[in-house]
Amino acid sequence: MNQDSDILLWINGHYSEWMDALMWTISAAKTWIPLYVLLVGLIAWKYRSWKTVLVILVGFGIAVGLSDFVCSGVIKPIVCRLRPTHEPTLDPLHLVNGYTGGRYGFCSSHAANTMAVGLLFSLLYRNKIATAGLMTWVAMNCYSRMYLGVHYPSDIIVGLLVGVLWAVLVFAALRYWLRVDVAAARQGGS
Repeated sequence: MNQDSDILLWINGHYSEWMDALMWTISAAKTWIPLYVLLVGLIAWKYRSWKTVLVILVGFGIAVGLSDFVCSGVIKPIVCRLRPTHEPTLDPLHLVNGYTGGRYGFCSSHAANTMAVGLLFSLLYRNKIATAGLMTWVAMNCYSRMYLGVHYPSDIIVGLLVGVLWAVLVFAALRYWLRVDVAAARQGGS
């Protein structure tokens, strides 16, 4: 855990007023509502059938819901690892707006949820630019959680793995249930 703390303290210790504002904004879920609307629009444009789009959107709900549940409802209560902001032995952290998050931080629901959305969309849409953009979004969210001092790097890594797991499982289920050959359904993707 020493390297975990060292990396976190390095990230959290390199702060500035403008970075505080940026990381706070990046970490806020409501900031990304326009992105979610865009993703829904792109899925609707690509698949065209409202029934298929509805099933895909339910799939996103399942992937994100299960990612969040596994992190917050299963792993955090079992592991009970204090967030860095609640760890009394950790050097004082730079807090933004007094934010400390919930008591436990292992593993990161932000990382799991953003990865579930980003990867599932990438698997369905199959566009290199969209995938690069979404993975940048995931990375920014993960970095913001460490910058804010509410997650260790290992919290982030395990959260990402949880998100990958549910994105891949939901993608496999969607391909099976919809009998959608994603590679053949690349209307407009590149």
